[in-house]
Parts: sequence; C-alpha cells; structure tokens
Amino acid sequence: MGVDNPFTPTFGRMPAVLAGRKELVRDLVAALESHGSDPNLCSLFTGARGVGKTVLLSYLASQAESFGWISANVTARPGMLEDIIERATEAADDFVGRPAFRWITSVTVPKLFGMTWEYRDPSSGNWRTRMNKLLDVLSANGIGLLVTIDEVDPNLDELIDFAATFQHFVREQRDVALFMAGLPAHVSALLSDRSASFLRRAAQHSLGRIANHDVRDAFQETVEDAGRFVNDEALDIAVAAADGFAYMMQLVGFRAWAAMSDTKVMTAEHARRGAALAHQDFINGVVKKTCQELSDGDMAFLEAMLADEGRPSLVADIAERMGKSTNYVRVYRTRLLEQGVIDAPRRGYVTFEMPLLREYLSDDGA
Repeated sequence: MGVDNPFTPTFGRMPAVLAGRKELVRDLVAALESHGSDPNLCSLFTGARGVGKTVLLSYLASQAESFGWISANVTARPGMLEDIIERATEAADDFVGRPAFRWITSVTVPKLFGMTWEYRDPSSGNWRTRMNKLLDVLSANGIGLLVTIDEVDPNLDELIDFAATFQHFVREQRDVALFMAGLPAHVSALLSDRSASFLRRAAQHSLGRIANHDVRDAFQETVEDAGRFVNDEALDIAVAAADGFAYMMQLVGFRAWAAMSDTKVMTAEHARRGAALAHQDFINGVVKKTCQELSDGDMAFLEAMLADEGRPSLVADIAERMGKSTNYVRVYRTRLLEQGVIDAPRRGYVTFEMPLLREYLSDDGA
C-alpha cells in the first residue's frame, strides 16, 4: 500500500514542514505570547505569488491557540465583515468547549454560548457594536482575538471599513491582533487610503525567496518524515527547481514523490521528472495569471529585459529598447517592483523575480 504524498501544492494548505522564516515566525509567536503592545501584533505581509504568504497566515493562526487566542481567518472579499463575526464565534465556541481549557469556569461558558446569537443578528447593533460584545465576552475569559486577512484588495470597501474600526479596538486596549497578507502593489494601495492610515504604523514584512539551505532542509525532512529517503543529487535538483519559492518547492516535491511510485528512495530521475512537471504547473497556475493582470506597458518593460539573457538589466537600456524616456519606464519599474514581478539588486538595475517568467516570455508564451 502506497504512502500518502506528504507535499501540499495547494495554495494555503499547511505543509508538513514550514520552510524558512524562522526568525520572523519567532518574533511573531513572541508577540502573540505577550498579549501586550508588541508592534508585530499588527503586521502586514507582502510578497509575490508563491512565496508562502497564505501558509504563513495559517501557521501563525494555528500557533496562536497555544497562547490563548482564537482566530478568525478570512479572505478580503464581499461579506468579509460578517465572515469575521461568524469565524470568531465558531472559534470561541470550539475553544471553550475543549477539555484542555477547563480553566474557564462553568459559569462563564454558558455566557459565551448564550450570547453568540447577538453577534450574528444585525438588528442587535452595527458591526462594531456586535464585535464589542464578542470582545467583551472573550476578555472576560482571558481570550484574545487574532484576525487574519488574506489577498488584500484595496478596492474592497469592507476592508477599508475594517481597518478604520480595528484601530478603535487597539485604542480601547482590546486583546486583538491583526495579520494581513497581499501582493506588494495591493498593500501599497491600501496604505495610501486615508481611511486606512492606521495601518501605516503596522509592522511590515516583505517575504522574499527562502534560502536554499532552508529549502533543502525542509524538502529532506518532509520526505524522511513520510518514511522515505532522498539522495543528494535529487536534493540538488529539487532545490534548484524550487528557486526559493515555497509553493514551487511543494509542487516539485509533489510531482517527484508521485514519480517514485512505491520505491523508497527519491533519485535524480524522480526529481528531474518532478521539476519538469512542476515548472509547467507553475507557469499555468501562476506565471500566465500574473501576465494576464499586467498592462501593455508592464509587458513591454519585461520583454525589453529579455535581451540581457538573465543578467541584471540597466533601466536606461530598457528605456532605449522601448523607445521611451527613462522617466516613462520608471513608472513601470515601480509597478512591477510593487507586484513582486521584478527585483532591484542595485541602483539602476532590475532582474526577474518571479520564477520561470523570463523563460515563459522567451518562449513567446505571452
């Protein structure tokens, strides 16, 4: 009987082993443990698609329970505010019902269960009033509320309303925390909104590539924890193919594991097969989608970078190839940097940041 594939190439699905981010996770967990005024209790995470933003949110939410928090985990979309109340109420009901938390007295438990209907009933007050009632009950039982919001959308009115209201919870010294994640351009646009100015004081964390040694360790540990082995050559191939992206690592691992069938050791052949299939998965699921969202000017800028064949591109050269002024192309440089598509390794130069984007454009995939 085969062993279940331990790799999880599904956006947001918790991997068996979290690769990298050790120092960041340590700081954020310490903030949750403190229940105090640590600035990390209000954090914004930015990064390109595939760097592991959603997985990080899920991991932190799972860790929060160990320190007396419940979490309401939502995506920025219409209905988000009601979803926060529903998810928080569900989490509270579940939290106090566990035997491990019998320190909550039998007197307060019925109070929590008995009041939940008020949070769901719009006639009992506006969203802030209903949240205050929920937070009052949580506070009485020594429970904090962590809200995680994924896929930040600066055009969502509910997100702006939430940010404007959440600052009042902080000012009132409520036991609350907020973790939000999104593409750099979307978070930047949100911070420019006057109603969300409170978020400009949040701790901002840019999630870049994961170090190769961390990818290697996580990949090997995932395979071995599932009862199999991976040789050094296969590890080298897998790490190179992952290119520091958490999602790519899971894709390569998933495909390579499937190629193993019932064998016990992942070889270079398995890894090469996995890498080839994972690359196509990533192009179809991430690269093409990103290119569809870019403007004609964005795409022209990227295509002008191809002549450098993977070397850092001088912005002045890009302007010349596009037949535009340097000031004109800097607009697109800024846009692409904010979206995590390119990087600026040094002044005046840019490189491709998203894995396989250069290869996709070189093959006339756009």
